[in-house]
Amino acid sequence: MMGGPGPRRTSDLDRLWVRRPYRYMRMAPHASFCIKMTHAEASAYIGMACVPNGKDRVRTPHADGKVRLRRSVKTRRGRHRKKVGGPGPDHSRTAPGHLPLRAEIDAAVKLLLALKVEYKNATGEDYKPGSPPTSDAPITYNGLPATSDESDFVDPWTVQTGSAKGVDYDKLIVRFGSSKIDKDLIDRIERVTGNKAHHFLRRGTFFSHRDMHQILDAVEKKQPFYLYTGRGPSSDSMHVGHLVPFIFTKWLQDVFNVPLVVQMTDDEKYLWKDLTLEKAYQYTIENAKDIIACGFDVNKTFIFSDLEYMGMSSGFYKNVVRVQKHVTFNQVKGIFGFTDSDCIGKISFPAIQAAPSFSSSFPQIFNGRKDIQCLIPCAIDQDPYFRMTRDVAPRINYLKPALLHSTFFPALQGAQTKMSASDANSSIFLTDTPKQIKNKINKHAFSGGKDTIEDHRKYGGNCEVDVCYMYLTFFLEDDEKLEKIKQDYTSGALLTGELKKILIETLQPIIATHQERRKGLTEEAVKQFMTPRKLAFDF
Repeated sequence: MMGGPGPRRTSDLDRLWVRRPYRYMRMAPHASFCIKMTHAEASAYIGMACVPNGKDRVRTPHADGKVRLRRSVKTRRGRHRKKVGGPGPDHSRTAPGHLPLRAEIDAAVKLLLALKVEYKNATGEDYKPGSPPTSDAPITYNGLPATSDESDFVDPWTVQTGSAKGVDYDKLIVRFGSSKIDKDLIDRIERVTGNKAHHFLRRGTFFSHRDMHQILDAVEKKQPFYLYTGRGPSSDSMHVGHLVPFIFTKWLQDVFNVPLVVQMTDDEKYLWKDLTLEKAYQYTIENAKDIIACGFDVNKTFIFSDLEYMGMSSGFYKNVVRVQKHVTFNQVKGIFGFTDSDCIGKISFPAIQAAPSFSSSFPQIFNGRKDIQCLIPCAIDQDPYFRMTRDVAPRINYLKPALLHSTFFPALQGAQTKMSASDANSSIFLTDTPKQIKNKINKHAFSGGKDTIEDHRKYGGNCEVDVCYMYLTFFLEDDEKLEKIKQDYTSGALLTGELKKILIETLQPIIATHQERRKGLTEEAVKQFMTPRKLAFDF
């Protein structure tokens, strides 16, 4: 027959076909792609329920609105159809009852894939047709299982609690899957180091860990490790709560005599905050001065800016790329709660925070060695980053980092309120004068005392919600004095005003000493800490 083809009739490629077991393949007209769907997905796609007990049958719509049942049979020479119902009228590609075109198919498949991801994020399981989620499947939000009372929410950017006592850390240990720092671990740290445990350990300020016993095993075997902590420079002044991880890290460095790397995530703050790159880097320098003023040894400590060091160290960037390759977009969305509207810089940032966990990121310090384990002291809200890191590490032939988790430092107005650099009265800042410290504590510190002196003497105060007592647990090193204060305040012998006075007299000299150390730092001293170099260790 000469001439062009006649009117095109609906072909097998225009229909939805069944491939046992429970697999469908749909091919669009004139298209070189195909889409595989499960039995249930195919049913949802064509908008009709599958025939009960007919695993290889499907209802096929026709132009006359009737439904014909068709069975696909695969033979050695290909497929042919066995008609179960009567034949429907032929219809062309433009007939009203025709299946969707390519654009509609693409949209439907994207929706199905998104629903499967949402299902996994909600249940922790892959979707399986006909299999409901198990009753004990963890429900997650931003990578964290939801609690029954939903009073606490913790992620790297937000900490919320419905209790005046603060976050329930025992529940958080269970939700995060970490291990509690118990008396046996504290006793072992004292035996290995030959030093009394820091009061942050004794009082539960650092309350949770991952693989700390491995670090102690390494020390006993004379194997090296190093410390890694960090700071996100969001303002030019740090508050007293920011000192907590650095005070403890300084103690760890002293008792174990190990190298320390401090990551300044100015790139993160540029991505999350309304800051210019120049302002973010300026905050890095100012915050680095506060960190150095904690007393770190320049021969054992390297402080680096992400914006600066990333371009200097191929080892660091290579590890960033290694991590990026092994973490999918769906995984970071599930862990950190990113959405499709977040910039790609946020999505890729977790790999940057992960990279310092590997010794090969610092070839100038570790001489290119890849087998030196890392210990990370940090607040527990940073744990999602390092759960991801620990998951990736074995797949790129690195050691998993160990972690020590601290509790959160409360705002002056109480554990339920948010501490903010934009609210000068929400905390005590390292730039505050003695008078400002006194006024802030007297006017804004949340009290656990009673409304009247008579009631307080009779019923006593509540140390579990009193911010002044909470602050003393961080900064008053004398255990006996702290216990005496607790007993007196609980019994009513110590009044709220007297407790505030004790805190004022404790914090004023600490901050004054810090300010004196910071004032003595020169730009050259800061530059020395931040220059990539060999430290006082041989590897």
